[in-house]
Amino acid sequence: MRSKRIMAVAIIAGIFLLFAGTGFCQDTVSMSEWTQLIEKFGDKGLINWSGGYIEAVGIGAPPERYIGKPNARPMALRAAKVDAYRNLLEVTKGVRVDSQTTVKDFVTESDVINTQIDGIVKGAQVMKQDYMSDGTVEVTVRMPLGGSLSQVIIPKAIEKAPPAPPAPVVAPAAPAPAVVFTGLVVDARGIQARPAMSPKIVDENGKELYGSMQVDREYAIQQGMSGYARDLTAAQSNPRVTANPVTVKGVKSEGPGRCDIVISNADADKIRAAAEDQSFMKKCRVMIVLD
Repeated sequence: MRSKRIMAVAIIAGIFLLFAGTGFCQDTVSMSEWTQLIEKFGDKGLINWSGGYIEAVGIGAPPERYIGKPNARPMALRAAKVDAYRNLLEVTKGVRVDSQTTVKDFVTESDVINTQIDGIVKGAQVMKQDYMSDGTVEVTVRMPLGGSLSQVIIPKAIEKAPPAPPAPVVAPAAPAPAVVFTGLVVDARGIQARPAMSPKIVDENGKELYGSMQVDREYAIQQGMSGYARDLTAAQSNPRVTANPVTVKGVKSEGPGRCDIVISNADADKIRAAAEDQSFMKKCRVMIVLD
């Protein structure tokens, strides 16, 4: 009898844990996507580096004297939108541009950029409006990382980038069979690498293989300098890198933001030798896998 009671308690506890766990599922963000939750806002702000967007939630309530009146809900909705756009602006300022800077750094040093970013945020799309039983309203707003935001930030990042050092003069090697790569996949798992709008890939000597100086500005603005994923297979099959990407392993990450990825000299030489014009880099056909 006692064993039956213990079994019943165990079953009830298991059911409770099952349903309690469902409250924490994120059905809007795939586990294969690299999503950065902003601590300041808890689950109210995020940067989805794989999906290429920034999202924030605002909460609004009607003034106490209007509760129960016809215009209570519109006033709560208006307050929620104001809160959502304010949160979105703060999240956007925290977006890392490269290992050294964030969007906030550009906003702080230029009133023009500050005004532009503010206008872009106010044009963000309302994704969802939830009306709560207590009269409050939650509004979710979203804006892309590419497009208008990149159009403001990427050119500035390119201007700030130091010129690449001249390539060393080496004796010409015997011609090898041409290999045409259609993209680059960097497996940066296990080295604490983090995403940025303008990442940099260098060899072990510090010579830049990929960065703001190697890309076509228009491609960088339209689709960002790189895509991000959590899964290597998903990155290798991503349309961004098309049919025949080359895959290399990150050796370590560098810089305050951990956004500069070091690969081996052998891998860097293989990529440099594979395609003389490296057009896939100019077109930002790069995927980075993070954990």
